[in-house]
Amino acid sequence: MIQKLRFKFVLINMSIVTLMLCVILGLVFYFTSADLEQESIRMMQNIAAQPFQQGTPMELGEDVRLPFFTLQLGPRGELLSTGGVYYDLSDGDFLDHLVQQIFASPKRLGVLPEYNLRYYRMDSPASQYLVFADISSEVATLEGLRTTCLIIRGARFLVFLGISVLLSKWAVKPVDQAWKQQRDFVAAASHELKTPLTVIMANAELMQDPDYGEEKRIKFLDNIFVMSRQMRRLVEQMLSLAQTDSAEPQASFAPVDLSHLVSQSLLTFEPVFYEKGMTITAQTQEGVRVTGNESQLRQVLEILLDNAQKYAQEGGATQITLKKREKKGRCLLTVANQGPAIPPEELPNLFKRFYRMDKARSRTGSFGLGLSIAQGIVEQHRGKIWAESKDGWNRFLVELSCI
Repeated sequence: MIQKLRFKFVLINMSIVTLMLCVILGLVFYFTSADLEQESIRMMQNIAAQPFQQGTPMELGEDVRLPFFTLQLGPRGELLSTGGVYYDLSDGDFLDHLVQQIFASPKRLGVLPEYNLRYYRMDSPASQYLVFADISSEVATLEGLRTTCLIIRGARFLVFLGISVLLSKWAVKPVDQAWKQQRDFVAAASHELKTPLTVIMANAELMQDPDYGEEKRIKFLDNIFVMSRQMRRLVEQMLSLAQTDSAEPQASFAPVDLSHLVSQSLLTFEPVFYEKGMTITAQTQEGVRVTGNESQLRQVLEILLDNAQKYAQEGGATQITLKKREKKGRCLLTVANQGPAIPPEELPNLFKRFYRMDKARSRTGSFGLGLSIAQGIVEQHRGKIWAESKDGWNRFLVELSCI
């Protein structure tokens, strides 16, 4: 699919570029041709105004730049006189042939391509004047320009083709990454769902076996309920992730007291930390308010606190801080817990979907989606989230705009 998309991108881009090149070079050729033609016609008209008052070529006007000659015809079309120094005008048959061709056309201005001559006919009461100008140099110039345009068009076509190929890689890179993420997401989700489904099916089959007693059947049923709840949590997290991926502006954004929200979340998780023998403390600056969705911001706090109680070392401490930054209009939320150091190269991976440093944690109900959901929510609120690990503390920091 990506290759087809790149091919379409290059095809459309090159079609536009080719059309533009043809139009630009065509206009250059047209205006050059028109300019040379008008210059020739102006020269012929000036000569026709005084056909036999021109002296030697060095005495001609500045606008006379082409070889020319003139013919004066009588009332009955007979040749009365000739003028010009660039042509041999002694060949009467040749001149008669030119006159016949001119009078065979109703046009006063035209071209005789077989002789590379442009003619201009001017009538007067007593006679007619014919002015001929050599257009060999004009034809040669246009031929050279045509060849140059073809070379330029071919060279630029190849250059733009190479640029388009490079641009196509850059343009489809986000699509390629999204496509790979989608494939990885589907593969990981299928893997996560496969295990509980296998357990559910195995326990359901065992329940149908008449050799097992009521006590065993109850145990099999409990296993089915445990795996079913695990699947439900996974599906709910996947739905949350899909909602954050939509990246649509939230119409439900409103002022939220983040300080109060942190205090509420702390009260909710205190029993969980107490049962595990861990401590949790908070230092929150009062009156920190942000514009956002309260339920989504609460979900971010719950994800970070749940992550802390799962991954903190036994008997370790967790600290929550919330304060306004010196940077105007920004606030910083930090959830830090004592635990094993996270290698610097692993920190960015923590926010990837289904990523777990310790694969065994999947048995505790962790699917590696929480931090991805938190990142999506924070980005929807035009904030940023990142992780740090130093001095025996693992910190997750969220920066948001405050009001």
